[in-house]
Amino acid sequence: MVKIGNIELGEFPLLLAPMEDVSDPPFRAVCKDNGTDLMYTEFISSEGLIRDAIKSLKKLDIFDYERPIGIQIFGGDEESMELAAKIVDATNPDLLDINFGCPVKKVVCKGAGAAILKDLPQMVKITDRVVKSTKLPVTVKTRLGWDDNTKNIEEVAERLFDVGIKALSIHGRTRAQLYKGEADWTLISKVKNNPRIQIPIFGNGDIDSAPKALEYRNKYGVDGIMIGRAAIGYPWIFNEIKHYMSTGQLLAAPSLIERVEVVRKHLNFSVKWKGPVVGIFEMRNHYSQYFKGIPNFKAYKTKLVMAPNQESIIETLNEIIVKYEGMTLSV
Repeated sequence: MVKIGNIELGEFPLLLAPMEDVSDPPFRAVCKDNGTDLMYTEFISSEGLIRDAIKSLKKLDIFDYERPIGIQIFGGDEESMELAAKIVDATNPDLLDINFGCPVKKVVCKGAGAAILKDLPQMVKITDRVVKSTKLPVTVKTRLGWDDNTKNIEEVAERLFDVGIKALSIHGRTRAQLYKGEADWTLISKVKNNPRIQIPIFGNGDIDSAPKALEYRNKYGVDGIMIGRAAIGYPWIFNEIKHYMSTGQLLAAPSLIERVEVVRKHLNFSVKWKGPVVGIFEMRNHYSQYFKGIPNFKAYKTKLVMAPNQESIIETLNEIIVKYEGMTLSV
């Protein structure tokens, strides 16, 4: 049984990675329906929380059916991170996660996210302050290092374990790689096999199918897998991995009707949570992924993206069912 503090996550948990502009409550809802064991919010700026920035506060919204769920924060200043941790603590999630891995320039240039990998003493200082300021289990998500010359994840893991984190998720790339090239899980495996480190180690990067998930579990011995980009438009990946690991059989790809129903739920929640204007606008980023691989779909994608209101989108979804009903779909 894998546990983070007192939170039981099963024998081999599948985690939904925190993704900016993706891992909001509507997206998390469809992932929860499809088998994810632990989810995280989008990352939240510590400075934004302290300033009562509306966008940051909105990201604190969590719902009981999502549990266990973690709220993720980022920042480069230990005092701000400590204050942010206390704000998060008051919202009562199941755990608090620190982002030491985001490679995006606007985060890194503030000395936050993956930038902390260049300053291990500051990383330790921030983590120590956060751990001491909250009653929640604290976890960390990070990368192998800043670049190929500074892959310091083994030292990072030991130092963070020593100040009290309860789990570590490692993306198998450096900051310099961004999301390019192939994720290297060999160092993740070394961290997992370090006898000093007695906390769950989760691997992240390039898991996009059930067979690959099983292969990486067996090859690298991690305690669980965190999935990000592969779940966008395809939340079914979590149940597909679980089914394959327990039976050795691949589940059939979701039918068109299943895809439409998930899009409908995602859309309805998006409009309810964000309002009709923002909710409809931000759903536009998801249609291509939900209907990926369907032939001659461009005209329908255009209609979905250009639809002026929720009713028009629902009408188009109904048209799609009529047009493609009975078609055998593949991933």
